[in-house]
Amino acid sequence: MMRKDIRAILFDKDGTLFDFEATWNVWAKAFLMRMAKDDEKRASDLGHLIGFDVATGVFHRNSFVIAGTPDDLVAVLHPEFPELSKHALADLINEEAAAAPMVETTPLRPLLERFSAAGLQLGVATNDAKAPALAHLDAAGIRSSFDFICGSDSGFGAKPEPGPLLAFCKAVNVAPNAAVMVGDSTHDLVAGRAAGMITVAVLTGLAAAADLEPFADVVLPDIGHLPAWLGLGRS
Repeated sequence: MMRKDIRAILFDKDGTLFDFEATWNVWAKAFLMRMAKDDEKRASDLGHLIGFDVATGVFHRNSFVIAGTPDDLVAVLHPEFPELSKHALADLINEEAAAAPMVETTPLRPLLERFSAAGLQLGVATNDAKAPALAHLDAAGIRSSFDFICGSDSGFGAKPEPGPLLAFCKAVNVAPNAAVMVGDSTHDLVAGRAAGMITVAVLTGLAAAADLEPFADVVLPDIGHLPAWLGLGRS
């Protein structure tokens, strides 16, 4: 029997719906090489600034990019590209991000359909910009599954502030204590706690369980384990 205290689920995008390493490691290398005009030494130096190892193609676990916003990335990289306005650099970042090869953490369409069939309201709150977020959801064929989608530029603020989460609850007319925030970073979970939501951590980002446990009501391997936790039974 489904948990009757839960009426809505809000998902983070990167590291939650989509595998972080499989997606954003590829994006980062392509973006940095583009910005460096294929100069590997220049790309490596830029990677150092954002916590990304170009040689191995891997983000450092403490990179601010993992849970940050495009504005955070612009702030760090803009001094390296004085010929570009901050707006132009943000456009380049979002353009490259929209083309990132998104890898689902679990087959998403059937999973989301199960949640919708159970009467749950669904949303996405990402610290990515909204335009690339919509492109990613469209590419996976799941945009229509969500009742609410917002990015860090949607006017509600960015995680770990609770603004996007409270906007979701308001949009779907569900009290925060009847909604779940599902994410792979402490930003997601701190925002969930601040909003008064139930918090579920997943291990498909770069954070370890020990990092997430202090802020989570439960830690799951991935979102494919949510139906059992919710009491929806076997698929």
